[in-house]
Formats: sequence, structure tokens, C-alpha cells
Amino acid sequence: MVIRNISGLAEFNEAKMGKVQLAAGQHLYAGMNCFLPGQEHAAHVHPDQDKLYYILAGTALAEVDGSVTEVFAGDLVLAPAGVPHGLKNPGPEPLSVLVIFGPPPRR
Repeated sequence: MVIRNISGLAEFNEAKMGKVQLAAGQHLYAGMNCFLPGQEHAAHVHPDQDKLYYILAGTALAEVDGSVTEVFAGDLVLAPAGVPHGLKNPGPEPLSVLVIFGPPPRR
């Protein structure tokens, strides 16, 4: 499977962070989170999922285990299983983030 130009698939929503599913397998999930200025995905924990955030466009405040770091397009953030993590778009531009984690969500 090849998906070209994933940035062009971004879906922004005025009410809440947008989510786009890109690919899912038995052991891995890939999606895109899309934030307008001021939107966030509050800190949360996945007890059994490691997660990678790759910043595609924009600037984010990445929180991992209580530490907040400003990250930019091209930066990669790791949130190990069991560690609180979240993202916020401080603006002024939209924020697009490739999200990869495993195992994928249970349905």
C-alpha cells in the first residue's frame, strides 16, 4: 500500500481536532491528527500502545510525561506505553501530525 501526499488529506474541524485514518494492520495503525489554532488533544495514557507523532506542518506543544516541548515540522515525538502524552496547537497556523501507534485500537 502506498498513500501519496498525506498532507493533502488533512481534515480540519472547527469544533474539535480532526482525525484521518491512513492505514491499519494487525500490529500497527497510522493516522493524521489535524488541529486548528487553539485546539488540543489533552494529555491521556494508553497502557499498551507506543505512539509516534511526526509533525507534518505547523507548530505544536508536545506534552510527554509532564514535560512540555515546542516542536516543529520535521520533528518526531515518542510517547511510550503507559506515559501521559498530548498535543496542542498554539497557533497561528493549522497543525497536521502523522500519528503511528501499535498495537492498533481494538474494535
